[in-house]
Amino acid sequence: MIDLGHTDGSLIDELMVLTSQSIGQLEIQEHFNVIKEIGRGKYGKVLLVTHRFKGTPMALKVMPKISTKLQGFLREYCISLHLSSHPCIVGLFGIAFQSSEHYCFAQELVIGRDLFAVIQPKVGIPEPSAKRCVVQIASALEFIHSRGLVHRDIKPENILLLDHDCCQVKLADFGLAQKRGTMISFITGTLPYMAPELCSVALLEGQKEVTAPPLSVEPSLDTWAFGVLIFCILTGYFPWERCMDTDDCYQEFADWLKFGENASNENPPLWQRFTPQAMELFSKLLALDAEKRCTEGVVKKYVGEAWLKKEYEMEQKQTGEQDKV
Repeated sequence: MIDLGHTDGSLIDELMVLTSQSIGQLEIQEHFNVIKEIGRGKYGKVLLVTHRFKGTPMALKVMPKISTKLQGFLREYCISLHLSSHPCIVGLFGIAFQSSEHYCFAQELVIGRDLFAVIQPKVGIPEPSAKRCVVQIASALEFIHSRGLVHRDIKPENILLLDHDCCQVKLADFGLAQKRGTMISFITGTLPYMAPELCSVALLEGQKEVTAPPLSVEPSLDTWAFGVLIFCILTGYFPWERCMDTDDCYQEFADWLKFGENASNENPPLWQRFTPQAMELFSKLLALDAEKRCTEGVVKKYVGEAWLKKEYEMEQKQTGEQDKV
């Protein structure tokens, strides 16, 4: 029996043990009609299926055993199941099994595109849509972090849209999720969403070892990625390639933060379209010191403020009208 008095981290551990003991063996085609493939990545693929006996449509995440460790599969499934009650997180059916070649679990079928698909390059999406999306993702992240977990892969591709205007969105893909406090010795390569402290343990091309001490997985990693996400959906481009002093765009932003975000300190070149209120929000979500970074819930205080200067807001509106023609 699971002791519900345990911490959420302990609960995940117990769920993993129970699932490993009860996971059944069956072949996909025996119980599901495969309609088509709807997603693919390094992890494997996602299939649109219907249950052969009940006819229920669902998304089946299928991971090859040859490249997937059982513990990794169990962790993703149990964390996803534990969090799936939140309205802004993709739901699960509680179906997990293994076939001769794959580990699989069934999740809610979200008909629609991901956020990445609707971001217009060098333009972004309309500010009202961006704000609706941001508030919902902030709510999902608060829920995740309150349970001692960290998503670790916040990006537009992992935000699913139930409609074009972001009235309802859902956070997906917990393949990298970890319990808070898990130690990371190194990562391979860097991405624009990775916080400076995460980039410090990156094993770059040509390097054989990382000199920085191991890093503890903390919610502040998600907060940083969330700040970069907001920039991306409002602009249609990344603010930098990596958070290292060798990246000029990152260094310009870091210098802006260090010299103080005040009226006399002009926005960095790539940040010219943002209002002082938006820059204040970014300074809180993208604080260089992880311990000084605000939680994602701070965005709720800023949604009533304008984030884009009027000339850029007009540009977005004109582009949106052209798209409808």
